[in-house]
Amino acid sequence: MPRTRTALLATGALGLGAAALRRWRHRPPPVPPGGRPLRVVCVGAGFAGLRLAHDLDGQPVELTLVDRNNYHLFQPLLYQVATAALEAEEIAHSVRGVLQGQANARFRMARATGVDWQRRELQTAQGEPIPFDRLVVAAGAETASFGVPGVDEFAFGLKHLEDAVALRSHTIRRFERATLDPAEIDRGALTFVLVGGGPTGVEMSVALVELFEMVLERDFPELDLSRARVILAEAGDSVLSVYDRDLRQYALDQIRQRGVEVRLGAAVERVEGADGQATAALIDGERVPTQTVLWAAGVQAAGLAATLGVEQTRGGRITVGPDLAVPGRDGLYAVGDIAAGPEPLPQLAPVAQQQARYVARRLAAEARGESPGAEPFRYLDKGTMATIGRGAAVAEVPGGIKLTGFVAWQAWAWLHLTLLVGFRNRANVYVNWVYNYFTYDRSARLVLDRERVAGLLQRAVDAPPADA
Repeated sequence: MPRTRTALLATGALGLGAAALRRWRHRPPPVPPGGRPLRVVCVGAGFAGLRLAHDLDGQPVELTLVDRNNYHLFQPLLYQVATAALEAEEIAHSVRGVLQGQANARFRMARATGVDWQRRELQTAQGEPIPFDRLVVAAGAETASFGVPGVDEFAFGLKHLEDAVALRSHTIRRFERATLDPAEIDRGALTFVLVGGGPTGVEMSVALVELFEMVLERDFPELDLSRARVILAEAGDSVLSVYDRDLRQYALDQIRQRGVEVRLGAAVERVEGADGQATAALIDGERVPTQTVLWAAGVQAAGLAATLGVEQTRGGRITVGPDLAVPGRDGLYAVGDIAAGPEPLPQLAPVAQQQARYVARRLAAEARGESPGAEPFRYLDKGTMATIGRGAAVAEVPGGIKLTGFVAWQAWAWLHLTLLVGFRNRANVYVNWVYNYFTYDRSARLVLDRERVAGLLQRAVDAPPADA
């Protein structure tokens, strides 16, 4: 008991210290040379948006950060919310909390819908237009269905916090339904089809198997969970295609050893469904009964990109020059997953952060009346990694260094902890990971009524303002 109390006091002291350091770091911006600060509007509070705000702190800039959500979402851990390893609030952090004390930044919770270039105003679905001198688009990416019939109507995506919570509730409901009517198993209640062999598909497929074997098998002793299936369908000839061949093979071997049915060279031709729910997936002509399809086969640029009247590449990404400026639109920059530069770059958090830092330097120099220079953006590749479940991961570091197994898994865990926003989130995630590892348990396996929650939220949005 004394040790527990000491640990809690130490954690609290570290948290208070981190908060004090954050407040001390913020400093008032200097008086700009022209008398008025440069008005910068950034759409998107992801990795790029927060990095831009951080690096513009103390500069003669008036920054407005716009996002349809009031929180920053750590997308790489969405699959752990979907598989009950973490709670939703542990991978999200209030944007206003991040900007707290930053004198030259404010936040607007709104959905950007377009730009009036003549007036230089960002149009939103909520509130007045937002004037700008410089606009940075960092709105990220969305799930791309590639026109496959039934995907948009009946498959789950995994790009938003609501997706993860809904998928978690849906998954546990399949098991509850199977206990009430075992015939549901033949109708695909315990068959889960994941489409796409990239990091999301790989991480999610193994996490589902671990959830079934380590947790739900004890929760549902009346069910024969040997009939539960996780199918990973990949149209290509390997999983994790951007990795080294040896790492791809290691990942494939690990996935199969852990109980995932991997189908390479298998295209999903159609997702069938009824009443808003999948009933089957057509995989290379084979009809697989399933009530759960997760689509992780690709992404496309956020819809805002199509409203800007600029050149777009494959996937709807905005074409940018070597300085990340958008040709033909003075004062417009695009960074992160929504941008496509002269050289192809992976859609990863480090890319978005480095691009935002580069743009912040250019904007700060311009605001101070200095020349931003002509040096183009250069990405410093620090490597890539993906986890393959409990105690296994792959990592590829520049210089030919390749890591697998427990060492790579530890490196993956610590990297993700450092990228999380907020000391409290880091502490909560770390404690949960330790708890899950040693107890083989998951604490967040709650079922929420998706329709009821949606109805309550809609009621709140539609409610008339209270009388003064």
